[in-house]
Amino acid sequence: MGVEETIAGTEAVQIPKQRGESLLETAVRYAEERHWDVFPGTWLEAVDGVQHCSCEDPACAAPGAHPAREDWATQATGSATVARRIWQKQPGASILLPTGRTFDAISVPETAGFLALARMERMELTLGPVTLTPSRRMEFFVLPGASVKVPDLVGKIGWSPATLDLVVLGEGGYVAAPPTRFGSRGAVQWACRPTVANRWLPDAEELISPLAYACGRDR
Repeated sequence: MGVEETIAGTEAVQIPKQRGESLLETAVRYAEERHWDVFPGTWLEAVDGVQHCSCEDPACAAPGAHPAREDWATQATGSATVARRIWQKQPGASILLPTGRTFDAISVPETAGFLALARMERMELTLGPVTLTPSRRMEFFVLPGASVKVPDLVGKIGWSPATLDLVVLGEGGYVAAPPTRFGSRGAVQWACRPTVANRWLPDAEELISPLAYACGRDR
């Protein structure tokens, strides 16, 4: 599937919908099919018809979509059996994926992300999965180790890393996976869905030029 299709319209961005699939089934599928570690985050609770984060902080920045405990890294599992057991206990828990293990993620503003996707399509680059979050960020999955490489790579192509809104999530970080919801702001979606073709992730080096260029333009 070409990037043009993924960015052609709202419907295309909302793939896959996973209609009828529970968070439990999705978490299990990520562990089983993609060999991604997964861990449960907070969840949403309705109080007087309003969705609140289970962390009970009224000013929560990512309601229902952040780690529920400080030792979340030890909870992360690549076992489908363990994932099933975890979500059976808390079926509403968000699905979070630790970075720095099977993948790192390069996070850019949504506007820069779409610009970069179009450019990557023209360059015929092979993409890994890409998420689109309700906080208007796009997260490009790349091989682990990106957090170490990216500052140098950005500098080599003539940009100052400090001036670009380009963040690498590596060891100690995490991303929220579809269909996790951020309170009333909506759900995380796939801008480029996981497929058999993109099981092998690109190296950060392959994507950094169009991403840095798009972030520079987006300033």
